[in-house]
Amino acid sequence: QVQLVESGGGLVQAGGSLSLSCAFSGSTFSIYGMGWYRQAPGKQREFVAFITSGGTTNYADSVKGRFTISRNNAKNTAYLQMNSLKPEDTAVYYCNCRHLREYWGLGTQVTVSS
Repeated sequence: QVQLVESGGGLVQAGGSLSLSCAFSGSTFSIYGMGWYRQAPGKQREFVAFITSGGTTNYADSVKGRFTISRNNAKNTAYLQMNSLKPEDTAVYYCNCRHLREYWGLGTQVTVSS
């Protein structure tokens, strides 16, 4: 069974940076597309970034130029580097993977103070 475990969340001031990690287990990581989503209090979960098994990336307009998604197939891990953070980036960040089926992690809290 695929499992995803996020880490790296925390509290940071506006303008700061955080790096999130998503550790994958239970299947062959390299064939899965990996994504990051977020959910702020009182709002729906929204797309942040995605990287295909081949390394093609896609970003939400709100994070383009500030966030970078990457993956290390040797470490079965996906990453989200977040720079120039804004208070509106505050949310629980969820890791997602897809290949025929879709799986989710439990999330990690990111709080950006103004």
